[in-house]
Amino acid sequence: MILIFVKSIILYTIVLIVMRCMGKREIGQMQPFELAIAIMIADLATTPMTEIGIPLLYGIIPILGLLFMHIIISLGNLKSIKMREFICGKPRILIYRGKIDEQALKLENFTINELQERLRVNNINNLGDVEFAILETSGQISVVQKPEKRALKPEDFNIDAKYEGISYDLVIDGKIMEDNLKKLGKSRAWLEREVGKFNMKPEEALVVVLNGDRTIFCQKKEEN
Repeated sequence: MILIFVKSIILYTIVLIVMRCMGKREIGQMQPFELAIAIMIADLATTPMTEIGIPLLYGIIPILGLLFMHIIISLGNLKSIKMREFICGKPRILIYRGKIDEQALKLENFTINELQERLRVNNINNLGDVEFAILETSGQISVVQKPEKRALKPEDFNIDAKYEGISYDLVIDGKIMEDNLKKLGKSRAWLEREVGKFNMKPEEALVVVLNGDRTIFCQKKEEN
């Protein structure tokens, strides 16, 4: 039992590292070859994990081999458009200028109901609102609405919207994020002054965030 426990920890660590090396895609955004590799890795890790008689290397070596194949294919996709199209396929337009392409639906084994379902996921309830719908190689559908159906933007009213940058965590659970302070060119003394305006110290804060508009959000930790 101890051997199975140790093998499980080792294989889990290796699979975690391998999957981390493959990138941060969500399952729904994986290319077909990435999904195939992920499934095979899971299967290869299970056998030596549960079978005592199978050496650990019988699982580790194939997993590393799949990681090597993933790296080779990924590099090939970056270098060659033809290889990228062969392995990942090409996006296909399902709705063109407001008209559903029936031939494209048949080629992708898509029904009208499935198309409507995907559009609803994009917060579009009416087929008539869609100008273009493109099935991406990841299986996701990108939608371009008709001009009169799109959400209004500040530029439509000739309004100059203020620029907002990204937010930075300054304190998380009482721990000061020193790296973020350095990126912002701020000191610990500056942080203490800003947090002091909320009648607390950084160490007492549950979270302190510098928002994109340079305002500060701060919340104190609850006392035990």
